[in-house]
Amino acid sequence: MSKSIGVLTAGGDTPGINAAIRGIGKAAMGEYGYQVIGFMDGFRGLVQDRFVRLERDALTNIISEGGTILGTSRDRPHKMVVGGKTLDMTDVAVENYEKHHLEALICLGGGGTQKHAFRLAEKGLNIITLPKTIDNDVEETDVAFGFDTACGIATEAMDRLHTTAHSHHRVIVVETMGHRVGWLALCAGVSSGADVILIPEIPYGVETIAESVLQRSRSGKNFSIIAIAEGALSREQATILEKLGKPKNSNNGNAAGEKLKEATEEMKDRSMQLAGRLEELTGLESRVTILGHVQRGGTPSSKDRLLSTVLGTTAVQLVEQGRFGVMVAYKSEKAVPVPLEEVTGRRKYVPVDHPFVESARQLGTCFGDI
Repeated sequence: MSKSIGVLTAGGDTPGINAAIRGIGKAAMGEYGYQVIGFMDGFRGLVQDRFVRLERDALTNIISEGGTILGTSRDRPHKMVVGGKTLDMTDVAVENYEKHHLEALICLGGGGTQKHAFRLAEKGLNIITLPKTIDNDVEETDVAFGFDTACGIATEAMDRLHTTAHSHHRVIVVETMGHRVGWLALCAGVSSGADVILIPEIPYGVETIAESVLQRSRSGKNFSIIAIAEGALSREQATILEKLGKPKNSNNGNAAGEKLKEATEEMKDRSMQLAGRLEELTGLESRVTILGHVQRGGTPSSKDRLLSTVLGTTAVQLVEQGRFGVMVAYKSEKAVPVPLEEVTGRRKYVPVDHPFVESARQLGTCFGDI
C-alpha cells in the first residue's frame, strides 16, 4: 500500500500557502512516492474527515495563487464548536489520522497553529509544521512566508499615499495589521520613508507625535505619513492594560477578565482617535487609511514563493528521515527543523533596539516615545 502524507492549512490566509502545498505535494509524489491527502478548512476538516487527494493536476499553476486551495479556519481541535457546544475533538482528529494510515501530518500556520499541532504531536502523531503569517511573529524562524508580500503591499500603499498627503498638506495615518507585534508597520514604514512609525512594542505619546509633525511643518514640510500597527498603544493605554494584566481565565466571566475586555473595547478605533487628536494639536487636516485584509491577499511575491517552496520540500525530506515534532524554520538562509516545544507559546516581538528601529531613528523617524 502506498504511503500517505496529510497536509492542512489553518489560521489566517497568507500569500505563499499554495506555493508551499505545491512544494510538499510535488516533492512527496515525485521524489518519494507518497500519496498526499489535503484536509479541508484546517483542523475542522481533519476532525470531520473532509479531505481531497492531491494529484499532480491539482498542483499545476498554483504557485502564483493567493489564499489556499484547501481552505482554512481558526478552529482548535481541543476546543471546537460542534452543535453549539465547545468540545474536545482531539481524539477524533487522532482517529482520522490513523484511519488514513498517515506517515505524517504537515500543518501550515502561525502561532496558534503551532500550538494546536504540538498538542497533536503530544498525542503521538507525526507532526511537522511550516510557519506562515504576515505578522512575522513566529519564534525561532528569521521570517515566515506571507510577510514579504504583505510588507510589499503596505509599502506600495504608503508610497501612493505620500502623493495625496503632499498635495493636500495632510497628516495621513496608515494602519497596518499587527495586533501584538510591529514587524509589518516597522518594515513598511522604513521602506516607504514614513515620518512616524508606531508599533505595539514602543508605547507612544500623542503630544510627542504632534511635536514631530509640527517640526516638519515649521521646516516647510506640511504633510506627514504615520505608519501605525493596529495594536499600537499610547502610554496611557499601555499603563491601563498593564495594571489590569491578562488573567488566565479572562474569557470566563470573572471580574478581572470583564474589566480587561471593557478596557480593550474602549481602545478600538485607535487610529481614528489618534488622527482626531493630532488634528486638534497640529491644526493640520488628518485622515486615516486602514489597509486591512488587502495586505494578506493576492499574488505572493517571488521571495515568498521561494521560501514556501523550500520549506515545503524540506518538510517532505524530514518525513522521509523520520524527524517529527518540529517546525521547519528558515535561519541564516537555510531551512532547518526546530523542536515544536521551542516555538509554541512564544511570540517574536520587535526588539526596541532592533537595527531597523535604530536606523530609522538616525533618519529622524519619530516612534512617539522621545
